[in-house]
Amino acid sequence: MTTTSTTSAQAAAAITSVTLEVPDPDAAGAFYRAAFGLGSQLRVRASQAPTTGFRGFTLSLVVSQPSTVDALVGTALDAGATTIKPVTKSLWGYGGVVRAPDGTIWKIASSAKKDTGPATRQVDDIVLLLGCADVAATKQFYVERGLTVARGFGSKYVEFTAPASHIKLALYKRRALAKDAGVPPEGTGSHRIAIASDAGPFTDPDGFGWEAGA
Repeated sequence: MTTTSTTSAQAAAAITSVTLEVPDPDAAGAFYRAAFGLGSQLRVRASQAPTTGFRGFTLSLVVSQPSTVDALVGTALDAGATTIKPVTKSLWGYGGVVRAPDGTIWKIASSAKKDTGPATRQVDDIVLLLGCADVAATKQFYVERGLTVARGFGSKYVEFTAPASHIKLALYKRRALAKDAGVPPEGTGSHRIAIASDAGPFTDPDGFGWEAGA
């Protein structure tokens, strides 16, 4: 593959938005506007597809400092989210995990342990983490569709590059992702998420559906 075609494929494969499938789009939209204010990168649509337990993915908001974590977690809880993991300081930084009223799991975190300025609500990165049965196989699937690996840790974790203002994609073993989120790994039915990209439509080895992006 030439350098030109590789660059084109990478651009086409970038995630422009994710759509959460929810029972009540009006209520979900109101929650996300109040909680995170992510704009067009996050969308909702109606679905009654059966789903139980862990849906196999989490969404992470990466921010610059602890006070921003507190601000976003606070507005999420005020808007109706519930705590899965309370905000705390750890070896890797500062963060917590909440569940939105529609059931989606959100991790809000910063690698910083101390504030360096006034609190804001600025989100630096949105990361979609997919739980995989076989990280190596799913990694190869995405590489063949134009994504480029930014970093990885053997067959346990892979993160792909993404242009600025796009959603980052990462792969994690399903059981490890559930443990990181603080929930049991068991779950059945719909993932209740659709991923928008110019690379779609297709379905990956773990059943996550990609759609054609705008």
